[in-house]
Amino acid sequence: MKFYYMAFPLILIFIYTGVLLAQNESKAKKTLPEVRILGTQMLTFHSKIVDQDYNLYINLPGNYSDTTKKFLVLYVLDGQWDFTLAQSLYGQQYFDGFVPAMIVVGITWGGKNPDYDALRARDLTPTSGNMGNRYGNAPKFLECIKKEIIPLIESKYRVDKSDRALMGSSFGGLFTLYTMFKETNLFNRYMLTSPAVNWDNGVIYKYEKEYSEKNASLPVRLFVGWGSYENQTVFQKFVDVLKSRNYKDLKFDTYVVKDCGHSGAKAYGFTKGLQFLYEKPSINVDADVLRQYAGEYEIASNIVVKLNVDDNHLVAQEPDGTRIILYAESDNNFYAKGIFLKGRFVKDKNGKVTGIRLEQYTGKIFVKKL
Repeated sequence: MKFYYMAFPLILIFIYTGVLLAQNESKAKKTLPEVRILGTQMLTFHSKIVDQDYNLYINLPGNYSDTTKKFLVLYVLDGQWDFTLAQSLYGQQYFDGFVPAMIVVGITWGGKNPDYDALRARDLTPTSGNMGNRYGNAPKFLECIKKEIIPLIESKYRVDKSDRALMGSSFGGLFTLYTMFKETNLFNRYMLTSPAVNWDNGVIYKYEKEYSEKNASLPVRLFVGWGSYENQTVFQKFVDVLKSRNYKDLKFDTYVVKDCGHSGAKAYGFTKGLQFLYEKPSINVDADVLRQYAGEYEIASNIVVKLNVDDNHLVAQEPDGTRIILYAESDNNFYAKGIFLKGRFVKDKNGKVTGIRLEQYTGKIFVKKL
């Protein structure tokens, strides 16, 4: 009896404390502002094709205010989860000079309390897998992207309509591959991690085979990544089939993310994917041309950078001794890897090098050759 006598007040204390915590949490929700991603926008629309509300999350590049420019677009599936990831990775890779300025569009489901797991399973799978209408809506969703989402984005933003990329993971990766084989030219860059290639007894192999029977060329850049803790055989089988076709014009790369599983592979997988999809060309420039550029350049008053030719590359040596290898996009356009640094050499009317028009993350300057 003593036990129950003592326990009853304790139960009241717990209940009372729980009520106070709930009230405080409710007050906090009302008084604290929501965290929002600066520089982003959201479009909502109802798809007549799918009969579904969708939300589009938009991240504009920092220089979007320059009305003379048009921008590449990266479309991200599963925007409810991966838009923030893609937006962050894009910012990092842009700062490091690996990718150009672009618009990032996250595609997700709208309406009241959307069941993301159910909706993505429905829209991102190309067949039902004998499980009814809960799956297999990818043909309509692809039509929605082609006829509704892309035209909506291109009507509201200044975009380069000739260059689009699609990114997805898991079911999103399956849908990305499905799109590549069914509407190849809708995008010219495809990036995916851990694709569900075994869905419906490997139906994606059927779509690939149908494509290969009609086409000798696959004119896209394709990146596939997956985690080292995933089933390597599953993904390697798909890679081997694709490589065996010897598709003309296909630029293809893969990457196994060490010590990662199905979901964790996305972050570094997409990082490597962005670097590959937007990889700059690196050409060999005649040594005589390179020697014209060698010399000293005045970055600022009393700050001089030396350019030397070393192993068929231009190498910049800063005052503190730091060496930066410059890679050639053309005979007079060069860039560095891992930092935002691009330069175009300028000559006078007599063909003498007078300096470099240098572009960095902070802006553009002309650097005079001494």
